[in-house]
Amino acid sequence: MSRRHRVLRVRHVQHAMAVAETARARDEADGLARNIDRLNKVRHELFETQGAATGASFAAMQELATRLEQAGRQLDGALYDARRKVETKEGVTLAANREKEIATRLKDRARATLEEWRENKLAALPRYRRMQRTGEG
Repeated sequence: MSRRHRVLRVRHVQHAMAVAETARARDEADGLARNIDRLNKVRHELFETQGAATGASFAAMQELATRLEQAGRQLDGALYDARRKVETKEGVTLAANREKEIATRLKDRARATLEEWRENKLAALPRYRRMQRTGEG
């Protein structure tokens, strides 16, 4: 197997791994965003009670709302980090794609050069040898 073919295979695998890591990072960020939405929904629904509330139940709801707010801030930070990670992984994916394309072009160029060299070598042979090589004689 030629060295260029091995390089092309490696670049292809690197690109596939980068795409998978980017997808995984996006899924993680999307999951955090869904959790933030659910947390906000729970917090807003907390005070939608029907009727009168006792002081103790109101204090408990206030404490829960404070904890939910704190959890939301922590999730906001985690979401920011996850989005930064996605951006980094997308950069790695672009670089891997570029390297894969370069390897593909180099392999294609090498194949064309080899074919041209074979044609030139065949054209340089005397006519009777050419017929023997191509099967015309």
